[in-house]
Amino acid sequence: MAADAFSQPKRRHIRLSVAIPASIVSDIPHLREKTLRIGFIGRALAIFRVEEVIIYPDIPNIDQSRDSSLIGEILSYMETPQYLRRRLFKIRPELRFVGILPPLRTPHHPTRSKERGLRIGEYRDGVVVSSDERGAMVDIGVERPILIPKALLQRNLRVTVKVKKKGKVFIGELSDPNQIKTYWGYEVRISKSPLGRILKEGKYDLTIATSRLGRPIADVLNEISDLWGKSKRVLIAFGSPTRGLKEILKDENISLENAFHFTINTIPNQGVKTVRTEEAIYATLSLLNFLFPD
Repeated sequence: MAADAFSQPKRRHIRLSVAIPASIVSDIPHLREKTLRIGFIGRALAIFRVEEVIIYPDIPNIDQSRDSSLIGEILSYMETPQYLRRRLFKIRPELRFVGILPPLRTPHHPTRSKERGLRIGEYRDGVVVSSDERGAMVDIGVERPILIPKALLQRNLRVTVKVKKKGKVFIGELSDPNQIKTYWGYEVRISKSPLGRILKEGKYDLTIATSRLGRPIADVLNEISDLWGKSKRVLIAFGSPTRGLKEILKDENISLENAFHFTINTIPNQGVKTVRTEEAIYATLSLLNFLFPD
């Protein structure tokens, strides 16, 4: 496949969200291996054009804020273009092993770092480095910041810019990333609310639980397809390494059947006793991407 085909994946017509438990790395003692597992998940989110990942607490009466923060920090680091990371992330112990993370190479992670390589009309993420009466100067990953005329913006704010030209000088126009027609990365949300409350408050048009107790997707494919086509917001939820969604929701006195529109098994006749969360994410998103590419 040509390089240009990789650089322009279409944004889905829906906003696809994925919910993962804070305990996904609790079974790993070392930070390096935790980082690597989170990196695999970040790659899956980008490969299958997920736009939101929600990290939810899944063990009652236990403070999981440290694990949630670690997962959120590393996923956010991955999603940030390489040229902005030093500006947006301070040196901290949690990021010690980010050098082993696989790159995303999504459309908002351009590799061109020279001003002469900029293309009129292209979009770039940037960070505001200064702002005055002329406008805001934004670092978009080339030799020098470009000006967004008449924009008064807070320093260190991350923005999306459309590249334009005034005479021989490149300038920028502030843009809404949600209006870009290509896939533009994912947002990370750390939730203090358990999964059941997220489902009640999220206003999702379609919710799908993944479970070995679920029905084969072939049995409910027509129903899912019908609702998927009508939806604007879809949530897919995953359980933890030690407890499935049924057990997690039981802590809130909520049944799996009542919480989701569909509960599906995307790995029927699995050959191992337990499927890891990151494995379930790849299997499920791959299958749904094949069935519903838009």
